[in-house]
Parts: sequence; C-alpha cells; structure tokens
Amino acid sequence: MKATIHPQYYADATITCACGAVYKLGSTKQSYTVEICAKCHPFFTGSMKFVDTLGRVERFQARQKQAQKFAPALALKKAKKLGKITDKPQKSLREMLLGAE
Repeated sequence: MKATIHPQYYADATITCACGAVYKLGSTKQSYTVEICAKCHPFFTGSMKFVDTLGRVERFQARQKQAQKFAPALALKKAKKLGKITDKPQKSLREMLLGAE
C-alpha cells in the first residue's frame, strides 16, 4: 500500500443534524452537517415535515388553492367545449322540420 495516495481516515468523525442530533462514526471527513437524520425523518417519526429552502411548497399550495377556486368555471368551460352544454335552446322537431324547407 502506498502511503501518500490514501486519504486521511478519522475514526471519530461527527455528523450533526439540523435537529441537533450528533452521530459519531468513521469517515474521511472530520465532520458533516445534514438536514435530516433518523431522529427527525418523517418515515421514522410518523409526522409530516416539509423540508423547503426555496419556498416551493408554499408556491405549490398557493397554486392548489387557486386551482380549486377556478375549478367550477373550468368544468363548465370543458363541458361546453365537449358539446354537453350549449347556450342555444333546443329546437323542437317541428322547428327543425320547418327550418329544413
């Protein structure tokens, strides 16, 4: 084994989570910082947690509210486009026959 090409190994490296949990293990870096660990991950805790640094969750929730506000109007527009709802009243058979002459 060559002595100069292998990285330095730290047997007591620390991993620090954003929730405050600290783990010790061996690594080539002396310390790490992570956002989520086993103590605060939703899979392990069973709680809902949003990890959002750019405001994407809030923007998505705002779009969902906006879409629900316009849903009835959009449904009406789609129904009109498909021909299920028309603005014209239906003609009776007599009106259709008189109009064909």
